[in-house]
Amino acid sequence: MDPKLSAVGISVREAIHTLTSSEDGAHIVLTLGALKRYLEEADDPALRREKEEFATVHFSAVLRCLFSKLNPDWLELTPDGQLERLWESFFLEGPADQAFLVVMEAIEGTAGPSFRLVKMARLLARFLSKGRMAALMEAQCRPQTRSSFPLALETLLGRVVGLPDLLGNRLRRDNLAPFFPQSYFPLLGEEAARALQAVVGSLRDGQDCSVSFVSRVLGKVCIQGRQQEILGVLVPRLTALTQDSCLWQRVCWHLVEQVPDRAMEAVLTGLMEAVPGPEVLSRLLGNLVVQNKKAQFVLTRKLLFLQYRHTTPMLQSLLGYLAMDGQRRLLLIQVLKELLETWGSSSAVQHAPLAQQRYISSAILICLAHLGEPELQDSRDELLASMMAGVKCHLDSSLPAVRRLGMVVAQALSSRIHPEGPALMFQYEDDDEMSREMLALATLAPQPVGDDSSEAGVPSLAPVATETPAEVTGGDAKSPGQPQGSDSELDSDDEFVPYDMSEDKELKSSKAPLYVRDCVEVLAASEDTERWEAALQALEGLVHRSPEATREVSVELARVLLHLEDRTCLVGFEKLRQRALVQVTATDPARVAEYLTSQFYSLNYSLRQRMDILDVLILAAQELSRPGRLQRPVCHGSPGPGPQGSPAQVASQPGSAGTPDWRVVVEERIRSKTRRFSKGSSWQKLASGPNNFNSVAGCFFFPLIQRFDRPLVTFDLLGDDQLVLGRLIHTLGALMYLAVNTTVAASMGKALLEFVWALRFHVDIYVRQGLLSAVASVLLSVPAQRLLGDLPDELLEARSWLADVAEKDVDEDCRKMAVRALLLLERLKDSLLPASSP
Repeated sequence: MDPKLSAVGISVREAIHTLTSSEDGAHIVLTLGALKRYLEEADDPALRREKEEFATVHFSAVLRCLFSKLNPDWLELTPDGQLERLWESFFLEGPADQAFLVVMEAIEGTAGPSFRLVKMARLLARFLSKGRMAALMEAQCRPQTRSSFPLALETLLGRVVGLPDLLGNRLRRDNLAPFFPQSYFPLLGEEAARALQAVVGSLRDGQDCSVSFVSRVLGKVCIQGRQQEILGVLVPRLTALTQDSCLWQRVCWHLVEQVPDRAMEAVLTGLMEAVPGPEVLSRLLGNLVVQNKKAQFVLTRKLLFLQYRHTTPMLQSLLGYLAMDGQRRLLLIQVLKELLETWGSSSAVQHAPLAQQRYISSAILICLAHLGEPELQDSRDELLASMMAGVKCHLDSSLPAVRRLGMVVAQALSSRIHPEGPALMFQYEDDDEMSREMLALATLAPQPVGDDSSEAGVPSLAPVATETPAEVTGGDAKSPGQPQGSDSELDSDDEFVPYDMSEDKELKSSKAPLYVRDCVEVLAASEDTERWEAALQALEGLVHRSPEATREVSVELARVLLHLEDRTCLVGFEKLRQRALVQVTATDPARVAEYLTSQFYSLNYSLRQRMDILDVLILAAQELSRPGRLQRPVCHGSPGPGPQGSPAQVASQPGSAGTPDWRVVVEERIRSKTRRFSKGSSWQKLASGPNNFNSVAGCFFFPLIQRFDRPLVTFDLLGDDQLVLGRLIHTLGALMYLAVNTTVAASMGKALLEFVWALRFHVDIYVRQGLLSAVASVLLSVPAQRLLGDLPDELLEARSWLADVAEKDVDEDCRKMAVRALLLLERLKDSLLPASSP
């Protein structure tokens, strides 16, 4: 026997020998009872020094010996189950960290499904249910009990966090519910909260503690992507505990501060998503963003500039946290400057996806809501310069959503930076979700420093004018000073029914022209405004009724309409002009299309006129390619509100405007009183006719595609006029789609694919969307046999480009369009495979 062995060591050696060799159940029970005196208070308790020696030196060896004896026959040596209860008590009542490691070691070392594996898994489930994980973390928080070996501590940390994966790999289909990630990590959050409560109790008793192990557990769990499970349980507990306790707040500050740097981003992101508002976040983090460089980088750079998947409430929590302390407000001002610098960068506007631009715009508006006038005035010149650069970049964008973002942000920013002067005002539509959200953020009232009046530190909305009592009660409310039955009430004319004036027409002194040539003269040189309006309103119908007369003056009429300006602020002027020009183009397509396409690349035209030309060409091509277009009735007059062209009005035209035709009335009465026992399926004959666009498709298409790379003095499609280039590409794609089943479709498809290949790397998103749409139009319009027979090289190039766009393009819409085009290409290939097979 070793002379240096202590009494505790001798007792443990003898006990292990007895457990290994004895088959007497009563003797084994006595031996385990003798060892148990080192774990708990008993009739003959061991000395404290002996307990510490047993726990630190001999406990793991005893547990391994107990595991080695685990089998059904050994547990049944005592018929009353006393031996099994004693066996479990050593794992559930001893030092939690050593028991946990031995259990995990036993589970990993057991080969295949067996009694031992199932027994140890159930033992581990009881270990978790009895709160032993909290005891494990609590022990690691005390300096006198935590492990002093870094390797052992790292092993324990890996087993605690990786338990669901380890048990899932070992048990597989026999896995237990407590080991599922959705069950284990919320339990781990509860146990962490209990361990922190024990730490706070020890600190109040004057004992030294550390939360480093809990911080590392939290960081490792968040790195694995389980922030929602653990923080969803931990954050509400900490929110309630830190509300009235400064000690709890300091414990939470140290908890997050001691998270390893590699896990800081995951923990802070999870906290941002879990906290209900900036006030709670301020209690949990304190001034961590000022003291910790990694946290400052994550909160002020990565979450704002490098990521854009987070929600608006999370942005409000983050920026509200920066605004709730004087030291952190300096960072908020710096963040606003950097956000505006990015927002005003032309490269960012061109290359950043729309979701990221929306995210940055929301952050700017939230910053404005938290900063006061003196803080903005100190950086007025710098903010104003960034704003002006950003307005120009956004308004130059081809995407309407990007332009609208620039308008909203610039309007809100100018009113805050320059309150004494006129603010920027823009006209834009706010009928989509993004615009409404931006406007709601722009109308947030500024929040003064330290103002906690709003719940959770969120800025309150600007005051909204309340309804007056008269507006609430409605128009039928009576005045209190007016007695019932007074003369004013008796003389009221409310009971009279008003006349129906819906069919009334304005009397005009000038009559509308009756011939197309007269309309040309009136629109070109007449000074009579009423006659000018009447000519424009009647022109579409005259062109439709007199195609031969229209062809005589078609080019001149197209020139007049293209240069026509609204002299009298006529309602629906743009619609009237466009419909007339479309009708002229559809009546004489070859000559008018030649004129319009030549004027598109001419000098002295505005961008608006060039885009009008493209719109007219698309609408005219659509009109020409529509079957049965000659039978369609044309609506005359101004496009004002009202049921124009309804069946009732059409039927009432021979008689008075208000009286329906008697035949219609009789047929309706007969139909309503007729009883039918069976009625065949009603079907409407589809309109049919020759495709009039077939013979002129080339006149619309090829002149537009020939001169796009030749810049003019005031017009450069490959330069600054990217919006018009995008519209041109969309127009070419629409013309290609309308040319389906035409003889010139293959030639148009080849030219369009070469055009797309030349511009495939364009930086503008709207242009790339047009290119993808054009490729899809080619695949839909050109027959599959002609595509694979005449354009094999072009299709291979297009396929590789589409795959690259679908994988790497920054715009989500571009990626979706590329995927759809690839699916079309695969469908065409699959449709030809059966035909090519023998």
